[in-house]
Amino acid sequence: MQVLPDIDQLAAGLRMVLCIGVFDGLHRGHTRLVDAAVNAARDRQATAVVLTFDPHPDEVLRDIVSPRLCDPAEKLARLADQGVGVTVVQRFDRTFAAQSAEEFLDRVADRRSLAGIVMTPETAFGHDRAGTLAAVRALSPQHGFDCLEVAELRVDGERISSSRLRRELAAGRLGKVRRLLGRDYAVIGEIVRGDRRGRELGFPTANLHFARPVALPADGIYAVRTGWGDSNTLSPTRRADGVASLGVRPTFGRGERTLEVHLFDVNEDLYGERLRVEFVRRQRGERKFESVAALVEQMERDAARARRIVSG
Repeated sequence: MQVLPDIDQLAAGLRMVLCIGVFDGLHRGHTRLVDAAVNAARDRQATAVVLTFDPHPDEVLRDIVSPRLCDPAEKLARLADQGVGVTVVQRFDRTFAAQSAEEFLDRVADRRSLAGIVMTPETAFGHDRAGTLAAVRALSPQHGFDCLEVAELRVDGERISSSRLRRELAAGRLGKVRRLLGRDYAVIGEIVRGDRRGRELGFPTANLHFARPVALPADGIYAVRTGWGDSNTLSPTRRADGVASLGVRPTFGRGERTLEVHLFDVNEDLYGERLRVEFVRRQRGERKFESVAALVEQMERDAARARRIVSG
């Protein structure tokens, strides 16, 4: 898959089917839309093109920073696996946002052949989000492309959305998150030096740092699967199961919220590695223990239980 930083860099003469969105989380609703674009492109002997944005439009237009639901590298890897030919990670700013829907379509189709646009009833682009499904459908005959509608995907009667994902994640409901995503939720962070307290307690941990805010589940103890050692996050050269602690470590006095992962049967220096942590099951909430000995005893139970969960 080719990755471009701007729609103006799309190749001259390219025949394409386009789908547009932030695709925050790349949940089942998003993958359904992308699959439709890939299939439509195949039928029309065209290339499936995904247009996504960085930063998130809400950051530019509303000054709202929402924690990411999918690492950018993982998003690209998943789009490639779906059969997308080109992904444009468009820099979003107020100038780009000021384009009308028709100006945007003219820009995309300049020296190229736009065979189709795939949209849901919620899709909208252009200034003031005027490029709705109905508006684009009205424009399609004069521009010579097909406007293809994909029905929204619902779970338990409610539309799948990134905001819904965040709600379920914050509540620690990983089973519901899995149903919305179609996979276990995962984050990717850089392993950095911590206070080494876990090593002193017999449970060395990988402490994760995130360059930009990421969405994390509710504080607690989790059975996890991890991977590292390759630029393709979906095909790591190294894997390990583990048990993760997410929270403020109240037994030692409330500190910063951190994600620490004890990797089973791994005893090596991994500082600087990008670790993908896949949350399999929430085992319990975070709590304060009366003594370090009581904490260690519980950690041993947590680790044993996590081994059983991930092996099962």
